[in-house]
Amino acid sequence: MSGPILVINPNSNPEVTAGLEEAVAPFRLGGGPEIECHTLAEGPFGIESQAHSDLVVAPLVQWAEGRPDAGAIVIACYSDPGLETLREKLACPVFGMQESGVLAALGRGDLVGVIAAATPSIRRHRRYLRRMGALDRLAGEAPLELTVAETGGEGAWPKLLAAGEALKAEGAEALVLGCAGMARHRGRLEEALGTPVIEPVQAAVAAALGALLPR
Repeated sequence: MSGPILVINPNSNPEVTAGLEEAVAPFRLGGGPEIECHTLAEGPFGIESQAHSDLVVAPLVQWAEGRPDAGAIVIACYSDPGLETLREKLACPVFGMQESGVLAALGRGDLVGVIAAATPSIRRHRRYLRRMGALDRLAGEAPLELTVAETGGEGAWPKLLAAGEALKAEGAEALVLGCAGMARHRGRLEEALGTPVIEPVQAAVAAALGALLPR
């Protein structure tokens, strides 16, 4: 059997990691690779700026190099910090949640919408989509104006629902949760909106399973 899928939360908030544990639970398959969720202790409490994203690359690399047993690594931050660096340095496949989530959403709808934690994140997200060549498939982004820590709480729900409805009105046929803290809300939001909602860490773990399961 291959090594485990390591899901790394690059911020230091253990509540976000707990939400990721819930999100990936259905992917723990009998006979499949183990899935471990970890918190980067050196990271900021929430990655909410380009500076925060840049700050975690070095400790992410150090952490990953300390796990040569990894079958695959998933970066559980919507900025995908350190993705290209880890791919360059490691032999195992590395998946970023933003890249994986967007690719999954493009398979569910012609236009996609992204729910962002806050307005400052949107410019960073759009730069990434431009590099992916997917910006013309973006219906829009709707910010919750919450911190990463706040996105996982019940108080985020009314804003998530309103953001999803606004993006549907802009033509989005599939929605992406643009922050790992939102993972707990995926199923409820999809049911309420009647629209596919992609939780990007789940999308990345699914891709990792596809790479590791026996062919």
